[in-house]
Amino acid sequence: MRRRGWLVAPATVAVACLLLVGLGTWQMQRGAWKAHLIGMVAARAHAPAQEVPPVAQWPALTRDGDEYRHVHLRGVFDHARETLVFTVRGGDAGPPQGPGALVITPLMRADGPPILVNRGFVPEARRDPATRPEGQVAGEVEITGLLRLPEEASWFVPDNDAARGAFYRRDPASIAAARGVTGAAPFIIDLDAGPVPGGLPVAGATRLSFPDRHLEYALTWYGLAATLLAVSLAVWVSRRSRQRGKL
Repeated sequence: MRRRGWLVAPATVAVACLLLVGLGTWQMQRGAWKAHLIGMVAARAHAPAQEVPPVAQWPALTRDGDEYRHVHLRGVFDHARETLVFTVRGGDAGPPQGPGALVITPLMRADGPPILVNRGFVPEARRDPATRPEGQVAGEVEITGLLRLPEEASWFVPDNDAARGAFYRRDPASIAAARGVTGAAPFIIDLDAGPVPGGLPVAGATRLSFPDRHLEYALTWYGLAATLLAVSLAVWVSRRSRQRGKL
């Protein structure tokens, strides 16, 4: 029985160390993927604006191939059907800050189906369009912005509730359906920063930086593996010393 115990303990330590090293290696791989993502996003977002993908390409758009593509388009904003998507503007984004909403407005185009445009942030006190009439730009406009695919659901962001008029995710399908915008694109355009009459909405706040702590996490896992191995070795040496002392 004692011999069996001596075999089980090292095997358990070995399995635990392999698991910890595997987690560290996985974090290193994630770090490489994140670095590629950051470079890809920066290259697309700062490239010269191109034409919006034609309708025939819409079903084939992907996050890896098309997210943050810099595009330009022309049309007329349908302010009567704007949608407010709840958000909180952090301190690193500049004023205004705090709770408020993203103003999503259909852009009605003469050369194609409508496209929803994220015109930017308004603070809670300015959600009502009547408090920012200068920003309801009339007539045809030509704009540039970043192509964004539907915001994915998460534990922290509830689904949109059109019946209550409560929107929490930038999901073009549910927003277009709630506002009766037929044939809208399956993506949203985040408007580039620029002067706006009256100062609202504040555009150009698309987050282009992503947290990258994968190296830190990897070193933590590797450190735990090394610590476990060192402690196990110390225990083994201590037991061997005691056994020799009894002989």
